[in-house]
Amino acid sequence: MAEQSVNHEFNFWLGEWDLTWGETDHGTNRIERIMDGMVVQENFASEGYLGISVSVFSKEDNRWHQTWVDSSGAYLDFTGEFADGKMILSRNGIVEGKPVKQRMIWYDITPNKFLWNWERSNDEGITWHVVWKINYQRKM
Repeated sequence: MAEQSVNHEFNFWLGEWDLTWGETDHGTNRIERIMDGMVVQENFASEGYLGISVSVFSKEDNRWHQTWVDSSGAYLDFTGEFADGKMILSRNGIVEGKPVKQRMIWYDITPNKFLWNWERSNDEGITWHVVWKINYQRKM
């Protein structure tokens, strides 16, 4: 795949989004390209909580890399790829002092909506548990 088309694999995420999860939780997300279009920047907001991420496609390893920081002081770093209609970024993490694998999956992608999961594996990726599922709806 040509570099230019790979760099645009996150184009489905660009724009302004209304988010819902759980029974009553909601937020917004604004995704845009910055730095001559080479970086995808996320601006997430929910009641009393803010987060930003930057994502780039690396020519060095042909993978996506994302760094997330938020108003709780969290720092997370992910790598992954777009395949079979899904963007999957993952990382090794620590939860309650124990090593885990964590991943984000963007899926069921259409022009105006998609689903996003935050998942965790306690067994080296053999099984995954959905921790957080967000419904994205494009603002019109």
